[in-house]
Amino acid sequence: MKSNLIVAKFWHPERMMDALADVHHKGIPVYDAYTPFPIHGIEQYLDIKRTRLSVAGFVYGCIGLFMAALLMVGVYRNWGPDWFSNVYTPWPMNIGGKPSLAWLSFVPISFELTVLFAAHGMVITFFIIGRYYPGKKAELLDDRQTDDVFVVAVDGDQVIQHEKIMDIFKEHGAFDVKLTA
Repeated sequence: MKSNLIVAKFWHPERMMDALADVHHKGIPVYDAYTPFPIHGIEQYLDIKRTRLSVAGFVYGCIGLFMAALLMVGVYRNWGPDWFSNVYTPWPMNIGGKPSLAWLSFVPISFELTVLFAAHGMVITFFIIGRYYPGKKAELLDDRQTDDVFVVAVDGDQVIQHEKIMDIFKEHGAFDVKLTA
């Protein structure tokens, strides 16, 4: 958690949004806002960028498809047990008159490996980027921010006039404004 934050606490989301709009229009960068439920339109005041997690998912999906292709080539190049049990034995398996080791039989596994790699890769990437790990202590500015309090934090290192920002928050109905050390 960053130190030297100006933290304002609100009881009502409308007042918090009004304060965010005022601070944003005055060119003051907001560090973060913590709310007990999602608020539509808050991202424009927080300068949240579009995530690139979908690009990572596409890359992981391509890796899964490549692994499926490697599996198919491995079966055709005698690397796996399927070739021996289906083709080489004196009694090859004839299932419904279909050819042994047909490419179409690998479409489902190709799809499944693509989805498996994409899903697991995105979850692991999300946890790494978000620095979520087992035993991590929660970083809360207020214990009630997940219950009934709306919290706005402004980086005190990037702004010069702390008192002016505190007054802006108080004008918009913040019940507690303080500078954390």
